[in-house]
Amino acid sequence: MFATLREDVRTVFERDPAAKSTLEVILTYPGLHALWFYRTAHRLYRGRHYVMARAISQFARFLTGIEIHPGARIGRRLFIDHGTGVVIGETTEIGDDVTLYQGVTLGGTGKEQGKRHPTIGDRVMISCGARILGAITIGHDCKIGAGAVVVKSVPPDCTVVGIPGRIVRVGGRPVKGVDLQHGDLPDPMAEAVLRMTAQIDRLEARIAVLEGSGEHDDIDIDTSL
Repeated sequence: MFATLREDVRTVFERDPAAKSTLEVILTYPGLHALWFYRTAHRLYRGRHYVMARAISQFARFLTGIEIHPGARIGRRLFIDHGTGVVIGETTEIGDDVTLYQGVTLGGTGKEQGKRHPTIGDRVMISCGARILGAITIGHDCKIGAGAVVVKSVPPDCTVVGIPGRIVRVGGRPVKGVDLQHGDLPDPMAEAVLRMTAQIDRLEARIAVLEGSGEHDDIDIDTSL
């Protein structure tokens, strides 16, 4: 038990450069508190003490702003940064070394029975406000961009952004340790707009040259992006 608590605290130091001392982490990190309450509630839930388990879960939600259903299954070294608005559903399964940022929802899509929440692989990073919905699987080493809505399974080592979630990167550099560079995730819409703007600038410059030369022949302009 104490080994697990020490591992939880060590995880915070590894992934949050703002952490200054062990006492600060233990007293002021809501993601850590929510995880500790969850473990107690989960043991009660597995013992079929459902009411008490849900009561602890709701008390933790009141204190931390993080709602973890006691039926969820969570691996080692989960890190919830800030955490306000995080929701983890009953049949969610989370692997090891996962990082969740504020506003993340691991939820369902309706009133299905049985498995209805996502399965998250190891070393997955889910950015602020992302929604992972339904009984889908997010493979190991994936990154989910801020605000993404993912409703289909994602293979390992992919980057997903947008609404609905689109895979914009597969493979790439080997993952070493925990990758927190969610600010560097690509934005395909912004990239498309930049390409269009550059093409328009080139066309306007070409037209200006042709008008200046007095040519009036048909102009064959390549408008492909």
